[in-house]
Amino acid sequence: MFRFTSFLLTSCIANVVLGAEPTWFKGNTHTHSLWSDGNDLPEMISIWYRDRGYDFMAMSDHNLLARGEKWLSEEVIEKRKGTLGKKVLDKYRARFGDAWVQTRLSDAGKLEVRLRPLEEYRNQVEKPGEFLLVEAEEISAGFGKVPIHINAINVQEAIQPLKDVTSIREVMRQNLQLVAEQSIKTGRPMIAHINHPNFQWALTAEDLAHVIEDRYFEVFNGHPRTFTLGDEKRATSHTEKMWDVANTIRLSELKAPILFGIASDDSHQYHGGDVSPGRGWVMVRADQLEADSLTRAMIKGDFYCSSGVTLRDVRFDPRERKLTLQIQGEPGVKYRTQFFGTLKGYDRAVKEVPADAKDGSPVRLEYSADVGKVLASSDSLTPEYSFTGDELFVRATVTSTKPHENPVWQGQTRQAWTQPVGWER
Repeated sequence: MFRFTSFLLTSCIANVVLGAEPTWFKGNTHTHSLWSDGNDLPEMISIWYRDRGYDFMAMSDHNLLARGEKWLSEEVIEKRKGTLGKKVLDKYRARFGDAWVQTRLSDAGKLEVRLRPLEEYRNQVEKPGEFLLVEAEEISAGFGKVPIHINAINVQEAIQPLKDVTSIREVMRQNLQLVAEQSIKTGRPMIAHINHPNFQWALTAEDLAHVIEDRYFEVFNGHPRTFTLGDEKRATSHTEKMWDVANTIRLSELKAPILFGIASDDSHQYHGGDVSPGRGWVMVRADQLEADSLTRAMIKGDFYCSSGVTLRDVRFDPRERKLTLQIQGEPGVKYRTQFFGTLKGYDRAVKEVPADAKDGSPVRLEYSADVGKVLASSDSLTPEYSFTGDELFVRATVTSTKPHENPVWQGQTRQAWTQPVGWER
């Protein structure tokens, strides 16, 4: 019997009705700095996002919060950066000034740089009503060699991961419960999203389905080794297909609430090469640009994901049973909206397909074309889908013809993904 906290129950029963007058805030929930395995100072990363029109971001370093004392040698910093671009410290000084940059010589005579904690650099970066830093952590656990990473958003205290318990799913479940328990303890809203399920081919759609404590996962991750498009040798590995399979299982078999999708950068590199900042983000509709308000909106599902397509509005009317979008068009760009869903009488046949022996699951399941199929398509800037009553859920993917300015894969164009609706009873 699973534990199901009141925090999660609140998010489960929330009615996903997206309001009439949207106030959208653009943000990235998955970012890394020199505090863990990123290669730039958190202040420099933060102003990159701020200066490019983001409203908020979450620095989510591995298994820690940016608190306390931390020094790194310039040698280590430059090694992480590689040979591209100017020295990290030179750029840091140029942007913030010599008085801000704190250095010292180690006992071995090496130059070290102090990494300022969040509460010190927050005032240098934030702009009230314009740009907000939200505290976060990537809880980096695992089962054997299988990485299981979970981002905790609006976390108040660092969470030490639980590793190598009885199974992959139990590692997911117990770490998610740690976030929910902290939310209850502190009285602050928090969300936790499962990161990059295809990183080292760790997770399957069934894992995402059966750990019902999880309500969010990354359907798009901008890191070059997280394989959003999946692999043709691994059945049901495209993350959109994983999403639809997981939600179909939850609704038809487990009678559990659906999984929401997140898009993020998972950025580590900032000085050239295959850098990932600016590849994917969430657009959250909230009352104000404030951490609790943003988090509560995401708990309700009042957000969508994007890699470059902007939606003026997303609305599901539960009485008329209609999902409508308003796409912000650009001259010369075409848009195709596909409404994906699974109907109640879907073909439940599955086939076992061998995968790599090193994967988290060396045998994967292949599902019928009925699961997460295209129910309708539109080339309009105001596409809509009217429910027939047979749908378990419906979500929309909007694909444009405009190339992504920083593509993860060859030929990538800009997209947006709405959350599944119509599942609420």
